Amino acid sequence: MHTPIIGTLGYVLSADARQVLLLHRNARQNDQHFGKYNGLGGKMQPDEDVYSCMVREIMEEAGIACREMSLRGTINWPGFGKDGESWLGFIFLITAYSGVPKPYCEEGELGWHPLETISSLPMWEGDRFFLPLVFDRDPRPFHGLMPYSQGSPLSWRYFR
Repeated sequence: MHTPIIGTLGYVLSADARQVLLLHRNARQNDQHFGKYNGLGGKMQPDEDVYSCMVREIMEEAGIACREMSLRGTINWPGFGKDGESWLGFIFLITAYSGVPKPYCEEGELGWHPLETISSLPMWEGDRFFLPLVFDRDPRPFHGLMPYSQGSPLSWRYFR
């Protein structure tokens, strides 16, 4: 039986839509994501839907309230977890928010990065495959499969 961990991953755009708020996971040496840049998000709680999970995670990590967001896609990541757990991720694009993002959270530093340069940042290898779909102008959500083994993607396929 396939029982993935369900989580959300959100990318907050600046008001001019030229920058994205990313989390540099540099606070805990034992973090599976240590040193990598990522969107914001985390595990869904038993009493949440994915939308509420994303709103909560953005508030917890960045200290801002989501005002407008859209589901950009879903990804099944079999084998992604540090002990080989599978993840099912719901990927959101946050296009309006209120508040001022805080500079730090318990997982690391938060900062704005130009969209055109994010692919040069240290990140999960697999993120480079789906990030263009998060920020493109196609309104249709994507649904992908990206199996992982020992921290690397084995393949990538998606449908719209």
